[in-house]
Amino acid sequence: MQGYDSVMLKCDVELGGTDQKFNLLVGRELQRDVDQPPQIVATTPLLEGTDGIEKMSKSKNNYIGITEPPKVMFRKVMGISDNLMWRYWELLTDLTLPEIAELKQREPMGVKMELAGRIVADFHSQADSAQALDDFNREVRQGAEPSDIETVLNPAYDVALGTNVSKMLLGTGLAPSRTEADRLRKAGAVEIDGSRWTEPYYPRASFTVKTGKKWKKVTRKIE
Repeated sequence: MQGYDSVMLKCDVELGGTDQKFNLLVGRELQRDVDQPPQIVATTPLLEGTDGIEKMSKSKNNYIGITEPPKVMFRKVMGISDNLMWRYWELLTDLTLPEIAELKQREPMGVKMELAGRIVADFHSQADSAQALDDFNREVRQGAEPSDIETVLNPAYDVALGTNVSKMLLGTGLAPSRTEADRLRKAGAVEIDGSRWTEPYYPRASFTVKTGKKWKKVTRKIE
């Protein structure tokens, strides 16, 4: 049935991914059966997703969306493996194979950052690409506070006791459950104002908190 499209449309040329090669060739056979000239078949390689295994697909959650913010796009590219990076260079840039071969002689981190910058510039702008690179260096490589950190109301402050840390983590979305919030705190995975915090309460109502790669600026009042 897929191949019969070629008959109905009287296709001269049909383009598809390599996973559609069988359907495209069946279309040629069906065209011959009704005395139509068989279409020319052209296929393109499939781009593997960020997992490096399955083809890129939103349903598989291994995709880099072309409308995603520059920072998100840049970091998703930086998250792919070094081996997969060369596939992206080949399919997503206009560099020749000899030029890509020369890149393989360089240090992988720098080459991957250049790739991420090219992809962001293609779908956004050169200025957005430069900003995404700066944010990546500052926030990921240096561990600094994000420039676009979200400010949220403190959901767990008591004047007498201070901020209930576990309750705050749950209420601000930094932990999926109270049990996980307690575990993160006790394991020393919570940083408040730049210091690891394992105690149940934090004396202040306003502060910056970090768990893993997630940051929040917590305050009693948002101006």
